[in-house]
Amino acid sequence: MNSTLDSRRIEFLGCPLDLLSPEEVIEQARHAVTDGPRLRLEGLNVAKLVDARATPFLMKALREAERVHIDGAGISLGLKALGIKAPPRCAGIDLMGLLCEMAAATGASVYLLGARQEVVELTAERLLARYSGLRIAGLRNGYFAASEEAKVIQDVRASRADILFIGMSSPKKELLLKTHWSNLGVRVGMGVGGSFDVLSGQLPRAPRWVQLIAMEWLFRLLLEPRRLLWRYVRTNSIYLLLLAVTRIRLATRAKVRAQC
Repeated sequence: MNSTLDSRRIEFLGCPLDLLSPEEVIEQARHAVTDGPRLRLEGLNVAKLVDARATPFLMKALREAERVHIDGAGISLGLKALGIKAPPRCAGIDLMGLLCEMAAATGASVYLLGARQEVVELTAERLLARYSGLRIAGLRNGYFAASEEAKVIQDVRASRADILFIGMSSPKKELLLKTHWSNLGVRVGMGVGGSFDVLSGQLPRAPRWVQLIAMEWLFRLLLEPRRLLWRYVRTNSIYLLLLAVTRIRLATRAKVRAQC
């Protein structure tokens, strides 16, 4: 990897984060599907940051990934609150779209793994309609037993896909990529969470203006309150506390330096 880009990985509240623009991430993915090093992409949002701090294997998956991009709006706001200059965030679903666009332009193929079978099939149909020239090497639902996992990995490898999108929740997608990265055979691997549900039309996405004011999380909460309420209360509270403590610590250090 380019050493200049490597130097832009930081520690943000205890988690690795690469301060790369979406364009730079896509350029590295383009390099990976041609003749460059393989690329494992992870996105960082508030929930994943909080969970990774308490879950060693999830933190290890983030640290081992070649790139950890700014996914959640809360991460962007947190960086700004701590005075860290950063590129704009790119939500996982948007980065997936950019990767599909790049794949269609370069002839790279993709594999879709996750969600229910009817959802992943509809996602494939819509991606093919949206990105002319895109090749889908294979697809499979995300409901399989542990005893079937080796067969799933074998099928992905046999498809000879260049890019793998895993539409599963955290930490399942991170664990799958971490555990089987050496055997998957793909050049680029990325977890995309619930993106298949949105791309297939099963769930609506927040209007653009809601995204721009960093309230997409509230839109999702209103759609699925029973599933998301406690998760958001827990992770957002911990995140705000971490930010507050870090800001106080930084302000104290600055004051001490000014007095020296």
